[in-house]
Amino acid sequence: MIGIIGAMQIEIDGLKERVADPEYAVYSGIEFVKGTIGDTQVVMAVCGMGKVFSAVCAQTMILEYHVDALITTGVAGNLSEKLGIKSVAVASDVVQHDMDLTPVGYKAGELGGIDIVNIPCDKDLVEAVEACVKGMGINYQIGTIATGDQFINKPEQKEFITGTFQAIAAEMEGASVGQVCYINKVPFVIIRTISDEANGDSPEDFPTFAKEAAAISIEIVLEVLKTYHK
Repeated sequence: MIGIIGAMQIEIDGLKERVADPEYAVYSGIEFVKGTIGDTQVVMAVCGMGKVFSAVCAQTMILEYHVDALITTGVAGNLSEKLGIKSVAVASDVVQHDMDLTPVGYKAGELGGIDIVNIPCDKDLVEAVEACVKGMGINYQIGTIATGDQFINKPEQKEFITGTFQAIAAEMEGASVGQVCYINKVPFVIIRTISDEANGDSPEDFPTFAKEAAAISIEIVLEVLKTYHK
Protein backbone atom coordinates (compact mmCIF):
# COMPACT_ATOMS: atom_id res chain seq x y z
CA MET A 1 0.00 0.00 0.00
CA ILE A 2 1.20 3.49 -0.91
CA GLY A 3 0.54 6.43 1.39
CA ILE A 4 -0.01 9.86 -0.14
CA ILE A 5 0.13 13.06 1.91
CA GLY A 6 -0.74 16.63 0.96
CA ALA A 7 -0.97 19.66 3.24
CA MET A 8 -3.97 21.28 1.53
CA GLN A 9 -7.20 20.09 -0.05
CA ILE A 10 -6.08 21.20 -3.49
CA GLU A 11 -3.09 18.86 -3.19
CA ILE A 12 -5.23 15.75 -2.58
CA ASP A 13 -8.78 16.34 -3.90
CA GLY A 14 -7.87 15.37 -7.46
CA LEU A 15 -6.56 12.05 -6.19
CA LYS A 16 -9.52 11.33 -3.93
CA GLU A 17 -11.79 11.44 -6.98
CA ARG A 18 -9.89 8.49 -8.45
CA VAL A 19 -10.14 6.20 -5.41
CA ALA A 20 -12.31 3.11 -5.88
CA ASP A 21 -14.15 1.57 -2.91
CA PRO A 22 -13.10 4.33 -0.49
CA GLU A 23 -13.05 3.68 3.25
CA TYR A 24 -12.81 6.65 5.62
CA ALA A 25 -11.35 6.96 9.10
CA VAL A 26 -10.26 9.83 11.33
CA TYR A 27 -7.18 9.77 13.53
CA SER A 28 -5.91 12.79 15.45
CA GLY A 29 -8.39 14.96 13.60
CA ILE A 30 -7.04 13.95 10.17
CA GLU A 31 -9.31 12.16 7.70
CA PHE A 32 -7.74 9.18 5.93
CA VAL A 33 -9.16 7.68 2.74
CA LYS A 34 -8.21 4.10 1.87
CA GLY A 35 -8.96 2.37 -1.41
CA THR A 36 -7.45 1.59 -4.78
CA ILE A 37 -6.33 3.64 -7.75
CA GLY A 38 -5.99 1.31 -10.70
CA ASP A 39 -4.23 -1.80 -9.37
CA THR A 40 -2.56 -0.01 -6.45
CA GLN A 41 -3.81 0.08 -2.88
CA VAL A 42 -3.53 3.59 -1.48
CA VAL A 43 -4.29 5.61 1.60
CA MET A 44 -4.25 9.39 1.44
CA ALA A 45 -4.84 12.36 3.68
CA VAL A 46 -4.81 16.14 3.85
CA CYS A 47 -2.55 16.56 6.85
CA GLY A 48 -2.66 20.33 7.36
CA MET A 49 0.21 22.79 7.04
CA GLY A 50 3.48 22.43 8.89
CA LYS A 51 5.86 19.87 10.29
CA VAL A 52 3.83 18.63 13.25
CA PHE A 53 0.68 17.85 11.27
CA SER A 54 2.64 16.09 8.53
CA ALA A 55 4.65 14.04 11.03
CA VAL A 56 1.48 12.95 12.84
CA CYS A 57 -0.07 11.99 9.51
CA ALA A 58 2.95 10.01 8.33
CA GLN A 59 3.28 8.11 11.62
CA THR A 60 -0.42 7.25 11.55
CA MET A 61 -0.16 5.89 8.01
CA ILE A 62 2.75 3.71 9.08
CA LEU A 63 1.16 2.40 12.30
CA GLU A 64 -2.48 2.11 11.23
CA TYR A 65 -2.16 1.28 7.53
CA HIS A 66 1.30 -0.34 7.38
CA VAL A 67 2.18 1.54 4.20
CA ASP A 68 5.05 0.19 2.09
CA ALA A 69 6.05 3.67 0.88
CA LEU A 70 5.03 7.30 1.31
CA ILE A 71 4.67 10.06 -1.27
CA THR A 72 4.31 13.70 -0.24
CA THR A 73 2.83 15.81 -3.00
CA GLY A 74 1.91 19.44 -3.49
CA VAL A 75 3.47 22.84 -4.07
CA ALA A 76 6.63 24.66 -3.04
CA GLY A 77 8.52 27.92 -3.35
CA ASN A 78 11.33 28.07 -5.89
CA LEU A 79 14.99 28.32 -4.82
CA SER A 80 16.61 27.26 -8.11
CA GLU A 81 17.55 29.11 -11.28
CA LYS A 82 16.70 25.94 -13.23
CA LEU A 83 13.08 25.96 -12.11
CA GLY A 84 10.15 28.31 -12.53
CA ILE A 85 6.46 28.38 -11.72
CA LYS A 86 4.84 25.04 -12.71
CA SER A 87 8.23 23.32 -12.92
CA VAL A 88 8.73 20.30 -10.66
CA ALA A 89 11.20 19.75 -7.83
CA VAL A 90 11.84 16.10 -6.99
CA ALA A 91 13.64 15.50 -3.72
CA SER A 92 16.82 13.46 -3.70
CA ASP A 93 16.90 14.27 0.01
CA VAL A 94 15.25 16.60 2.51
CA VAL A 95 16.44 18.96 5.25
CA GLN A 96 14.77 20.95 8.01
CA HIS A 97 16.12 24.45 7.44
CA ASP A 98 14.67 25.78 10.69
CA MET A 99 16.29 23.13 12.90
CA ASP A 100 19.10 24.91 14.77
CA LEU A 101 21.09 23.15 17.48
CA THR A 102 24.33 24.90 16.54
CA PRO A 103 24.72 26.53 19.98
CA VAL A 104 25.22 23.05 21.46
CA GLY A 105 27.61 21.75 18.84
CA TYR A 106 25.41 20.42 16.04
CA LYS A 107 25.55 21.39 12.37
CA ALA A 108 22.85 23.64 10.93
CA GLY A 109 19.83 21.49 10.22
CA GLU A 110 21.21 18.48 12.08
CA LEU A 111 18.54 16.41 13.78
CA GLY A 112 19.56 15.54 17.30
CA GLY A 113 19.00 11.90 18.13
CA ILE A 114 19.60 10.61 14.63
CA ASP A 115 22.51 12.99 13.95
CA ILE A 116 21.79 13.59 10.27
CA VAL A 117 21.18 16.74 8.21
CA ASN A 118 20.12 15.44 4.79
CA ILE A 119 17.62 12.59 4.91
CA PRO A 120 17.81 10.59 1.66
CA CYS A 121 14.73 9.72 -0.36
CA ASP A 122 14.28 6.22 -1.75
CA LYS A 123 16.28 5.88 -4.97
CA ASP A 124 13.75 3.61 -6.68
CA LEU A 125 10.95 6.07 -5.96
CA VAL A 126 13.02 9.02 -7.17
CA GLU A 127 13.81 7.16 -10.40
CA ALA A 128 10.14 6.29 -10.88
CA VAL A 129 9.11 9.92 -10.41
CA GLU A 130 11.85 11.16 -12.74
CA ALA A 131 10.76 8.74 -15.48
CA CYS A 132 7.16 9.92 -15.18
CA VAL A 133 8.07 13.62 -15.19
CA LYS A 134 10.34 13.13 -18.22
CA GLY A 135 7.59 11.29 -20.04
CA MET A 136 5.15 14.11 -19.33
CA GLY A 137 7.57 16.66 -20.78
CA ILE A 138 7.67 18.78 -17.62
CA ASN A 139 10.70 20.85 -16.66
CA TYR A 140 12.13 19.39 -13.47
CA GLN A 141 15.14 19.21 -11.20
CA ILE A 142 16.23 16.64 -8.66
CA GLY A 143 17.86 17.95 -5.49
CA THR A 144 17.48 18.89 -1.85
CA ILE A 145 14.07 20.12 -0.75
CA ALA A 146 14.08 22.21 2.42
CA THR A 147 11.29 22.16 5.01
CA GLY A 148 10.46 24.61 7.77
CA ASP A 149 7.51 26.13 9.58
CA GLN A 150 7.82 29.31 7.53
CA PHE A 151 6.37 30.65 4.28
CA ILE A 152 9.53 31.75 2.47
CA ASN A 153 9.18 35.15 0.79
CA LYS A 154 12.21 37.22 1.85
CA PRO A 155 15.64 37.40 0.14
CA GLU A 156 17.50 36.72 3.37
CA GLN A 157 15.47 33.53 3.92
CA LYS A 158 16.26 32.28 0.42
CA GLU A 159 19.93 33.14 0.76
CA PHE A 160 20.23 31.26 4.04
CA ILE A 161 18.51 28.13 2.77
CA THR A 162 20.32 27.97 -0.56
CA GLY A 163 23.67 28.94 0.93
CA THR A 164 23.49 26.54 3.85
CA PHE A 165 21.70 23.56 2.30
CA GLN A 166 21.93 24.08 -1.51
CA ALA A 167 18.19 23.44 -1.65
CA ILE A 168 16.17 23.76 -4.86
CA ALA A 169 12.74 24.34 -3.27
CA ALA A 170 11.19 25.23 0.08
CA GLU A 171 7.99 23.95 1.67
CA MET A 172 6.55 23.04 5.08
CA GLU A 173 6.03 19.26 5.33
CA GLY A 174 8.45 17.10 3.35
CA ALA A 175 11.38 16.74 5.73
CA SER A 176 9.19 15.98 8.74
CA VAL A 177 7.57 13.18 6.74
CA GLY A 178 11.11 12.18 5.78
CA GLN A 179 12.23 12.04 9.40
CA VAL A 180 9.29 9.83 10.35
CA CYS A 181 9.97 7.53 7.39
CA TYR A 182 13.70 7.41 8.19
CA ILE A 183 13.22 6.26 11.77
CA ASN A 184 10.58 3.73 10.66
CA LYS A 185 12.61 2.51 7.65
CA VAL A 186 9.81 3.32 5.18
CA PRO A 187 10.75 4.44 1.63
CA PHE A 188 9.58 7.94 0.73
CA VAL A 189 9.78 10.65 -1.91
CA ILE A 190 8.71 14.29 -2.11
CA ILE A 191 7.18 15.75 -5.31
CA ARG A 192 6.68 19.52 -5.40
CA THR A 193 5.42 21.71 -8.22
CA ILE A 194 6.61 25.30 -7.99
CA SER A 195 3.79 27.70 -7.09
CA ASP A 196 5.83 30.85 -6.39
CA GLU A 197 9.35 32.25 -6.51
CA ALA A 198 9.80 32.45 -2.72
CA ASN A 199 10.27 36.22 -2.94
CA GLY A 200 8.35 39.39 -2.20
CA ASP A 201 5.77 38.57 -4.86
CA SER A 202 4.96 35.18 -3.35
CA PRO A 203 1.95 36.18 -1.23
CA GLU A 204 0.23 37.36 -4.44
CA ASP A 205 1.55 34.56 -6.69
CA PHE A 206 0.66 31.71 -4.36
CA PRO A 207 -3.17 31.92 -4.59
CA THR A 208 -2.92 32.45 -8.33
CA PHE A 209 -0.75 29.46 -9.16
CA ALA A 210 -1.14 27.02 -6.24
CA LYS A 211 -4.18 25.20 -7.64
CA GLU A 212 -2.60 24.78 -11.09
CA ALA A 213 0.69 23.67 -9.56
CA ALA A 214 -1.05 21.17 -7.28
CA ALA A 215 -2.89 19.69 -10.26
CA ILE A 216 0.44 18.98 -11.96
CA SER A 217 1.73 17.16 -8.87
CA ILE A 218 -1.45 15.09 -8.77
CA GLU A 219 -0.99 13.99 -12.38
CA ILE A 220 2.59 12.97 -11.61
CA VAL A 221 1.46 10.90 -8.62
CA LEU A 222 -1.12 9.14 -10.78
CA GLU A 223 1.59 8.25 -13.29
CA VAL A 224 3.91 7.01 -10.53
CA LEU A 225 1.17 4.74 -9.16
CA LYS A 226 0.95 3.06 -12.58
CA THR A 227 4.64 2.20 -12.67
CA TYR A 228 5.94 1.86 -9.12
CA HIS A 229 5.18 -1.34 -7.25
CA LYS A 230 6.70 -2.03 -3.85
